Amino acid sequence: MRGLPKANDACWCGSGQKFKRCHKSTTDPVRPGRITPMRQVPDSIDKPVWADGTEVKRWDEPAVKDPEVIGRMRRVGRDAADLLAYLGTVIAPGVTTEQIDEACHARALELNAYPSPLGYPGGRNPFPKSLCTSVNEVICHGIPDDRPLRDGDIVNCDVTLYREGVHGDTNATFFVGEVDELSERLVRVTRECTELGILAARPGNLINDIGKAIQRHAESQGFGVVRDFVGHGIGEQFHSDLQICHYYHPGLDTPIEAGMTFTIEPMITVGSYRAQMWSDGWTAVTADCGRTAQFEHTVLITADGAEILTTPSDTRLHPYWALAQQPVAQNS
Repeated sequence: MRGLPKANDACWCGSGQKFKRCHKSTTDPVRPGRITPMRQVPDSIDKPVWADGTEVKRWDEPAVKDPEVIGRMRRVGRDAADLLAYLGTVIAPGVTTEQIDEACHARALELNAYPSPLGYPGGRNPFPKSLCTSVNEVICHGIPDDRPLRDGDIVNCDVTLYREGVHGDTNATFFVGEVDELSERLVRVTRECTELGILAARPGNLINDIGKAIQRHAESQGFGVVRDFVGHGIGEQFHSDLQICHYYHPGLDTPIEAGMTFTIEPMITVGSYRAQMWSDGWTAVTADCGRTAQFEHTVLITADGAEILTTPSDTRLHPYWALAQQPVAQNS
């Protein structure tokens, strides 16, 4: 984390204690824990092709979806959002990310849905868990394990459900107990960046207008924007051809059209935006171990702007909405 005090300096929180005796444990780098075997999904639940080891082959899925596909995406997106909100009630100091994964898997099956990350190909091996849990400096794709969450951590939970032949993808960053002021500000600004990106997703704009809005706000607040991971088209495929950079990329001059569906999911950092990979081939961390936060929604472009398909049934339970106490100025 940029600007961290040294071990014997006064802690940033104002406690009067030395940093090493106060918040240092919450800034120690995250280390891999023990990963349990992959959970099973009953045969009665429809599965994506990778669930049985079949190679994932992308096809030319239309960027603009027809109303029937959109109807299915609304239902699955709402359930994914409700599941994410539920996981927020599970998170607490001492809870392991493995326990969060267990809760996610069980609730997905109750919804008659397949947790899309489970068995997804990539890394050194297929992804072994039902959601991604990314703690502190982990940018994305953290694998749930037996590491207990600590008071002062932040953790992103990334949930995707597959049902009715479509995917619904959403994530949010949660506080674990009491977090420091810088982490609070990081999470707030990341939520604001997501909101501004969604506001820029409207017919008449270009895809790169989304990244421009996000980058302008993040950097104006002193934070960085990860370049190595982007939003994506989504529908019957988990990841389809549209790429949504969260920084300004002049090559992304595709016009935004009504009927498009894609994710907006900026990853914002305290220090360096550069990423490094763990040996598992999945877990991406910031190069300087600075903290990072992320929020994500699946959106549908309408004639008037963007409809969020991953809005939960009760917005009071969802951290994206809970943080939205003040409107974000579009020219910030």
